[in-house]
Amino acid sequence: MKLFLQKLLYVGLMLFIIALISFVAIHAAPNSFFASGELNPNITKESIEHLKAVYGLDKPLYVQFFSWIWALLHLDFGISFASGKAVKEEILSRIPITLTINLISMVFVFVISLYLGIKAAMKQDSLFDRMLKRFSLVSYAVPSFYLALLLIIFFSVKLGWFPISGLHSIEPKEGVAKLLDEAWHLVLPIFVIVFGGIGSLLMYVRSLTIDILKSDYIFFAKARGIGDRTILRRYILPNLSPPIVTMLGLSLPGLIGGSVILESIFSINGMGLLFYQSAMSRDYPVIMGILIISAFLTLVGNIVADLVLLKLNPHFKRGQ
Repeated sequence: MKLFLQKLLYVGLMLFIIALISFVAIHAAPNSFFASGELNPNITKESIEHLKAVYGLDKPLYVQFFSWIWALLHLDFGISFASGKAVKEEILSRIPITLTINLISMVFVFVISLYLGIKAAMKQDSLFDRMLKRFSLVSYAVPSFYLALLLIIFFSVKLGWFPISGLHSIEPKEGVAKLLDEAWHLVLPIFVIVFGGIGSLLMYVRSLTIDILKSDYIFFAKARGIGDRTILRRYILPNLSPPIVTMLGLSLPGLIGGSVILESIFSINGMGLLFYQSAMSRDYPVIMGILIISAFLTLVGNIVADLVLLKLNPHFKRGQ
């Protein structure tokens, strides 16, 4: 209970600090949504001042900040300048597709990286290992937007196998047909995320596994005639669990931030595209709402990772 309260206090304090820094940085940026000519070239200064008064932007910055913090405590993220809708509604309408894409991609990335990384380490310096190292280099080096454009040109434009953009076909579908249609549209975006995420994680798993295989207990296990599968199950996977759990926790904020470019390229109405559109139009409430959610996911991810590590290894807390 004491640990839980400490973590809760930590989350609250860090969220306040992140909110303060983000608020100051955004309001220090040049221009604004209500700058003359941004909304309408013919808009008058009186109209701009009226709009600022409606949204509370005519008050001192510290008053705006604490008013926003008080609203956040009531889960009120404010009103979008661009759409006039509640920011919470905007986010809730877009976050499911972003989380779906990235959670599916994350499962593929971790499962494939674990399998290939362990196999490469157990066959170190073989042809398979050398090929995987070259593949990981390509995976790490190729920009995701460039790969996405290549896939669209080849598989969508030339071959016509997959849709160019969007999440649904022009013809409306229902039930299972709708789910299959969405899955068909998501093949290329998910492939791009998985391809770009495998390289570095694969090499990380390979490096960790090689270090484990050099340990004395592995040497004695092999001397006793224990097979590779047993070594994998009893020694390698348990020792890989803590760093992999940590990586999973750190991957949570990427569920939103990593979608900005891909959702813009594939025209998928998710959180990434919403963040990009809001940044371009200087829609402060939406930008701040997405930043706070990303920060919250980061903190929760770290805490969940710590709790899982504590469960896997009770001595983890003592080592901190």
